[in-house]
Amino acid sequence: MTSSTAHPITRLITGASSGIGLALVQHWLKKDAAVIAVSRHACDSAALTALQQQGLPLDCRDVDITDPAQLETLASSLREEGQSIEQIINCAGVLHDQTTGLTPEKRLEEVNLQNLQQSFAMNTFAPILLARQLLPLMPRRQPGVFASVSARVGSIEDNHLGGWYSYRASKAAQNQLLRTLAIETRRRYPQLCVLSLHPGTTDTPLSEPFQRNVPEGKLFSPARSARQLADIIDNADENDHGRFIAWDGRDIPW
Repeated sequence: MTSSTAHPITRLITGASSGIGLALVQHWLKKDAAVIAVSRHACDSAALTALQQQGLPLDCRDVDITDPAQLETLASSLREEGQSIEQIINCAGVLHDQTTGLTPEKRLEEVNLQNLQQSFAMNTFAPILLARQLLPLMPRRQPGVFASVSARVGSIEDNHLGGWYSYRASKAAQNQLLRTLAIETRRRYPQLCVLSLHPGTTDTPLSEPFQRNVPEGKLFSPARSARQLADIIDNADENDHGRFIAWDGRDIPW
């Protein structure tokens, strides 16, 4: 199990300035467990700054993970610092965006190229490009985890309602890329566990406009979602490699 490593581990978390990403930073950050917090405005985040002011080993990095050049710069700087990372958790994602007009499509007529490109840039391309740049910083012969937050609506088999074209498709494509990554890394990083994770509906800005029909007891706080995901990540072993897992530990069909 990853959590049984003999030395303190370093985790890198994207989407770390809000929502589940921030909650995971808060959950894991301890005197002996360093976290590298990555987001577009990590260094300006009041919540992250407050954690740093407590003297905790938190390293904030401003990175737009949809920009390959910024990802390359991040990897280069971490490599130059001699940084080794045992866990990488991608929590960045997009469902809607008022500044660009991105909203989940209810009908085919609402599908457009801009929405598709924005959804795929963040939800699909960014996670695999993150892996491409940062995997070389992970130990080859020690336990590690590369996990990305996906969504149940990315399941093709579980799609019974339709709609949400760009979000569903971008998450389904992310799942395929991570499944392919899992097959390759089985050979190159034999103790690495690659995971696609569904956190459940969480009370964050991403889900806020769509919470009306969430069943009672199924809207989780970020702290609860973080605890549930952290438990899966920290206890992941070779039997979990390449899985698409819900917050309760159950497999989700692809």
